[in-house]
This record gives sequence, C-alpha cells and structure tokens, in this order.
Amino acid sequence: MQAENYTQPKPGKPPVVNLKKPQTFFLANGLKVMVVENHKLPRVTFNLTIDNPPFAEHSKKGVDELCSNLIGNGNIKITKDDFNEEVDFLGANIGFNSHGAYASALSKYSGRVLQLLTYGALYPNFTQEEFDKEKAKLLEGIKAQEKNVPAIASRVVNALAFGINHPAGEYTTEETLNNVTLDDVKANYAAHFAPENAYLVIIGDIKYKEVKPIVEKLFGSWEKASTPQVNYDAPQNAPFTQINFVDVPNAVQSEVSLVNTIDLKMGDKDFFPAVIAAYILGGDFNSYLNMNLREEHGWTYGATTNIGAGKYVSKLKSTSSIRSTATDSAVVEFIKETKRIRTEKVSEELLKDVKAGYIGRFVMQVEKPSAIARYALNVETEELTPDFYENYIKTINAVTADDVLNAANKYFLIDNTRIIIAGKAADIIPGLEKLNIPLFYFNKFGQPTEKPAIK
Repeated sequence: MQAENYTQPKPGKPPVVNLKKPQTFFLANGLKVMVVENHKLPRVTFNLTIDNPPFAEHSKKGVDELCSNLIGNGNIKITKDDFNEEVDFLGANIGFNSHGAYASALSKYSGRVLQLLTYGALYPNFTQEEFDKEKAKLLEGIKAQEKNVPAIASRVVNALAFGINHPAGEYTTEETLNNVTLDDVKANYAAHFAPENAYLVIIGDIKYKEVKPIVEKLFGSWEKASTPQVNYDAPQNAPFTQINFVDVPNAVQSEVSLVNTIDLKMGDKDFFPAVIAAYILGGDFNSYLNMNLREEHGWTYGATTNIGAGKYVSKLKSTSSIRSTATDSAVVEFIKETKRIRTEKVSEELLKDVKAGYIGRFVMQVEKPSAIARYALNVETEELTPDFYENYIKTINAVTADDVLNAANKYFLIDNTRIIIAGKAADIIPGLEKLNIPLFYFNKFGQPTEKPAIK
C-alpha cells in the first residue's frame, strides 16, 4: 500500500477582533456604569465589581471571607426563600461576594433581575443565625486542611513570599476566625462595600437609553463611604537562593515551589513577553519543566509556572508535586530549567506555537459576555490603553525570542528565589543537605523553627 504524502496546512491570516466599546456614565455616588449592547442572543449579564485595594485583616483574618459568604444570604427587602424561588423561576444566575455581584438572565427579565441583584448586594440582612452557620463551615474547612500538604504548602509560600502582615501573606486560622463577630462583618461591609471604586458592566440584549434610568433609580441611593487606604511595605525577595523546608510527617510526596515576588502590570511593555516566558517554562504539556520532570524523569504528573500581574505586587511561582525520594534531584532540574529560559533563546518554532495558542484562546474568549466584561473592566482598573484588546493579537505576534529572554531575566529571579518544600523530613532532608543550597526550616504557618529530628 502506497504511503500518502500529507502536508500541514498553512495558517491563515490572524483573525480581526472587533470589540464593541462600552457606552459609559457615572452616578453621583461614584459608580461607573459601562453598557455594551449585543443583540445576538436574548440574554443580558450584569457584573458589579468593587476595585478596592487589598487590606490586611490581622487578628481577625477571615472577616472578609465571612462577609463574602453572608452577602446575598438574605436581604431586608424580601425573605431569603422568596428571593431564591424567584431567581429559580426567572431561570437567572445570581451570585454575591464582598467585592461585588454577578447576574445573568433572559433580557425580558433583566429589569427584575437587576433589582434582585441590588437587594442582595446593597441591602444585606446579616443575621446571627446565618453568621454562626457560615463560621462553623469555615472552621470545619480549616480542620479538614490541617494535614493537607498542598494547602500547607500554599499557605507557607504566601507567608514567606509576602510576609504574614501583608494582605497577600496573611492566613486564616481557627484563632483569627473565632475573633470575628457579627458586628465585625457589618463593619467590614460598611467600610469596603462602597460605590467610589465600583464598576457596573452590563452586556447583552439591552438598550443603553432604557437601562440608564433603571440603573440610576436602583443604585442612586447607594451611599458613599470613604474606603480606608492602607499602604504596605513592598515584600522583599530572598537575598540569595535558599531552600525553605516545612516538615509534614504524613506527606507521601513533596510539594516543591520556586517563588519570587514581582511587580508586573498589564500595561507594561514586557507584560506579554513575561507571560509567554512563563508559559514556555511551565504553561502546558510541552513546557520545559513538564518535559523534564514528568516526561524525562517520571517524578511527577505535571509541573506548572504561574505569573501574577496587576496593580499590586504579585508572584512568579513554578510548582510541582514530586515523588519524595526524587525531591533533591527535582530541585536541581527546576533550577536548571529556570536558568535555561534566562540564558537560552527559545526556538522560533516553540515561540510560534505558544503565540498561536494564546491567540486561539483569546479568539475563543472574545465570544463570551463574561470575557468582554472583564476586558472592559481591565481597561479601566488596570489603566490600559483603550485599544489594548483590539491590538492583543498584533502585540502577541510582535513578541520576539529576545523579548522573552529579556523578560525572563527581569522577572525570573533565580538568584533571589525561595525554594519552598513541604514534605516528610526523614525522606527528604538527607538529599537536600547534599545540594549545598542554604537550608532553613519553618513550621506549617511559615514561622522559623529548628531542624526537625530525623528518625
């Protein structure tokens, strides 16, 4: 049988993305409203986002999460049961948290659904009974996570990277949760659920002229409040590469994370090169880390790299769950691959594939109302140029191998990285001690401790 010759089809021209610009107006209380008319489907979505700066909760850590869980859990306008029954009857989706609310519904019900959203968001009824229920659930969750190795690792990663007094580094414990009262939740809501940093994005089968007076009526009485402004010291990266070890005696594998903090904003010119560099290092199956740790060595089911970006300090983290006996060897390979992306230009073929993947995912997202809402919001909150998303494909296609190399050198700070490992000391420490990397010990809450006794 003669073999057929197949030629791979050539890629077509990059798609052109036309994002409709929102029509905007402000309310006197500071709420900014953005409306994008889209009459393809008889649906509408509402996204209310309160873009407050993060704040630390200290000895009452957990108050904001409790506030999140209680908003929408009853309001002073109609009973909780009537509210839930009506939402079901209208076939709507509706949800609340301490930073906003969301609803989607058929456009013929849009007026009533938006009214229900305001009931839950602006007129919550915080009761002792609901508070006690939600607090008990959170306490149960904390107890369930006591021996969970990934949960411990995640907590310690943030505590060490940001510091436990920073909003991104503090964590909830039984003690901090038990310090929280119903009055604390009410005070948290009053201080932070305010219109001055709030955005309402409305997308769908709705007319700007018709929705504007409805929004003005429903949200006009939302009272202004001065949201507290607190500044935090920028977290410091480690002065040198080091291993921070947490002993979890019940661990059957080790959680390994390489972490450094970064200040990367979406509007920065090296945003796309940095994001692409992170994807090449640990973004998908063919990434450097995955091909090494999983495919070549078989030490893990997968390894990933995540890079944070936004208005506030975030982190770069490469992580994997590794077979205990291979932990020290995996650390060597993590360092090797991170150095590789800082010193070796990515191949044109791999770069082309990664860029094509990004563009494909973007084009798929553009059809979704939730993505359009997020893009409209990002342009405002992240101070992006108005044509940021129109130029998205062009900007990604313009990224070169040199750009990726430069971004990796700027953000992948291997000489100031914490290698945070949570695992069983007896199985792991002897191997780690042979690596000649400074080794420090911490407990499950990121506090310094003595080297564990190895039996």
